[in-house]
Amino acid sequence: MGIDPGTATTGYGVVETTEAGPRAVAYGVVRTPAGWALAQRMQSLHEQLRALIALHDPTTAAVEKLFFQKNVRTAMAVGQARGVVLLALSECGLAVGEYSPLEVKQAVTGYGAAGKRQVQQMVRTILALDDIPRPDDAADALAVAICHLQSSRLNELMEAS
Repeated sequence: MGIDPGTATTGYGVVETTEAGPRAVAYGVVRTPAGWALAQRMQSLHEQLRALIALHDPTTAAVEKLFFQKNVRTAMAVGQARGVVLLALSECGLAVGEYSPLEVKQAVTGYGAAGKRQVQQMVRTILALDDIPRPDDAADALAVAICHLQSSRLNELMEAS
């Protein structure tokens, strides 16, 4: 399960490994109402994530690391949402990988400075989807999940040798 945290919209993507390659199981977004107090929004995010984890029963998860934001208020809000995401994943007993946006882009496109559209197109290609996943937060979460699959596989190969 890959998560792209946010206060208003948190993307999620569930992928599985098959003989044919990675396959998208589910993806979408968790939304919290803009008019709610931050504490209510974080509680709602927590509850919705716990429900998604119970529904899809992932074996592992990954979260995008917070990157530098020009707007301190936005960075703080995303950081708080990220904390709630990490808490929900930990409470459900999931091992959690954390990846920077550069690491995700590099894993999905082979180029750490790839644009958003390039990443979305590669997510569509890697998962053999008919269309680019929408909204963008869902595509970003799938990219995090793909990065985690690749990193986990690399770690398994290194441990086996």
